[in-house]
Amino acid sequence: MPPASPFPSRTFRQTFPDAPIAIPGDPSYENAIDIWAGGRDRRPAGVYVCRQAADVQTALRIARDCGLAVSVRGGGHDWARRALCDGLVIDLTSMRNVQPHDHGRTIQIGGGALASDVFAATDPRGMAVVTGASGAVGMAGLTLGGGYGSLVGRFGLALDNLVSAEVVLADGSVVHTSDTQHADLFWALRGGGGNFGVVVSMEHRLHRLETVYSGPLFYPIQAAPAVLANYASIASDRPDALTVQFGLLSGPDGSPVLLVAPTWSGKPGDAEAQVAPLLAAGDPLMSMIAHQPYGASNTLFDAHIVNGQRVLMDTRSLPALSPAVIEILLDAFARRPSSGCAIVTHEFRGEATRIATDATAFAMREPHLLIEIVAGWNAGSDDDEARHADWVARLSSALATHALPGCYANLLANGDPARAAASFGANAARIVELKRRFDPDNVFRSALPLPTIAGDQPSRHA
Repeated sequence: MPPASPFPSRTFRQTFPDAPIAIPGDPSYENAIDIWAGGRDRRPAGVYVCRQAADVQTALRIARDCGLAVSVRGGGHDWARRALCDGLVIDLTSMRNVQPHDHGRTIQIGGGALASDVFAATDPRGMAVVTGASGAVGMAGLTLGGGYGSLVGRFGLALDNLVSAEVVLADGSVVHTSDTQHADLFWALRGGGGNFGVVVSMEHRLHRLETVYSGPLFYPIQAAPAVLANYASIASDRPDALTVQFGLLSGPDGSPVLLVAPTWSGKPGDAEAQVAPLLAAGDPLMSMIAHQPYGASNTLFDAHIVNGQRVLMDTRSLPALSPAVIEILLDAFARRPSSGCAIVTHEFRGEATRIATDATAFAMREPHLLIEIVAGWNAGSDDDEARHADWVARLSSALATHALPGCYANLLANGDPARAAASFGANAARIVELKRRFDPDNVFRSALPLPTIAGDQPSRHA
């Protein structure tokens, strides 16, 4: 049986009879705690369903009055399941409004909106917002942590395209933040995750982009050494508008395959010529590359993001895809414990590298290749988890000697302050100081990990 919350949920009904809180036993409760990397071992005392900033203020006040931990659920895609705490979950999933502004340069996005909600508004207009690689991911969590995707080379990270945000702070106040309003908070939000408040609305930059030339190319695993070596040889000799993602994963029948997914966001007439060098190592088994709207190009992984699956992840950031790294990746993939294991990459290049290290809290501005080590399986025995955890840890360790000191903090587990500190680099001291200023009681401690704050004492929200 999952551990019971230390707070008696029925107290919510007695003390706050009109509050929109789902508690264990309610018909809506199970759906409210159904997240991607699920399992039902986390049973919050309550889930407060918010529809506006005032609801978030009320939820924070209830948590404070009851001495409860707080977590925030937006898209619910975080593999570490930080959306669910044993106290009160602030649920933003009803706040999925997306509205382009009349001037056509920015778009307003609700704190619970998914990338697919954005695509529905932008694709018909021939516009694009910088997102990740899937429509199923929440925009707020993606943006506040970083936001790697196929437009990174041309337009930067998702957080580099954040124009402003409306935030409910730990004390319940609501502030509008941008480069000119509460600029310190705006700096911290862009890379520091949800550690400083609840983002209930964001304004993102819009880009004119009628179509991209994108889609998956599938190769037999035997071709992987040659294909990856070819990719590595041309990795630095490409225009900003061409990004490439690859993945080692299992096909529908469980057999191993190599996925290569280029995206060209430049002039459509140049697309085939720009992608052609990727094909120099041989013909794929299957090619689904085509001219299509940007949002349509980001559906490749959506079918695999199914709520309730057990997931473990780790990450490393590599300066290059060397022959030694290729050998490590292929050897590890051959030893994967189940078909739910995959190795997926994201490029960091072009425009994203031209932004100053101290311009945002996100500090890893040197060119690199982000490696996602993913192990997914259906909930079963403890042995299943142990085998998958061992595979993730071994591969992460093997890559460590080839990796940069830091990595993508949005993918780190809690309890890893050393790697968090390395990820924020010279920005670590400032981000710690701002955490103390905007959240002195560490109310939002369920967010992505920050460097250790020396001398901190656990708050009553711990």
